[in-house]
Amino acid sequence: MTITAENTKGMKMSDNLSKTAETVRVWDPVVRVFHWGLVATFGTAWLTAEEIQPVHEIAGYAVAGLVGVRLIWGVIGSRNARFANFVKGPKETLAYLGTVKRGTERRYLGHNPAGAAMIVALLLTLSATALTGWMMAEPDLVAMMPPLPQIAAPAWADEDEGEYRTGRETDGPIKEVHEVLANLLFLLAALHVGGVVLASVRHRENLARAMVTGEKRAPEPGDIA
Repeated sequence: MTITAENTKGMKMSDNLSKTAETVRVWDPVVRVFHWGLVATFGTAWLTAEEIQPVHEIAGYAVAGLVGVRLIWGVIGSRNARFANFVKGPKETLAYLGTVKRGTERRYLGHNPAGAAMIVALLLTLSATALTGWMMAEPDLVAMMPPLPQIAAPAWADEDEGEYRTGRETDGPIKEVHEVLANLLFLLAALHVGGVVLASVRHRENLARAMVTGEKRAPEPGDIA
């Protein structure tokens, strides 16, 4: 059989169509920019804490801005970006985790229930971390807010100077809560990466690459789209 230029062109077109049919667009640009932007800004904030305070604060504000955009996009964004499309209740999430333990979990084209729960946990913790960071950076603005219920002693002694400081000071309970939340975020991020690696192996697809390209393998029988 003689392969002509016309046949070669047709074969290339057929291959391109086949590749297109094998993948589908899942993650829109907003979701992808949010994801990798958050990796960069949170990483910067973590590395500069207690070392380069101006950079740490700028990174913290950037994190807060990204979270705000994601919350809005979770309501008005594309199908796979909307919280209503992927966030599940505790019962369904626990049932999914049971299938993961048995190695029988189904593949989800978008976020699976465990991933959705992790996203909610990350967004809540990021919001609380950004809020406490802002309270530390802007004590004068915080002083204008109505008094909060007392959940800690209003004053405590300074071990070095023997002086007492008010609960409005940035090196008091707010700082402690901020640091606890930051450590919790680091733990959640590690669990998230572990979940991504596990799902990538189980379902034979590179989920990190999918968050770059926005494309994943097209749904197969048994998958949940």
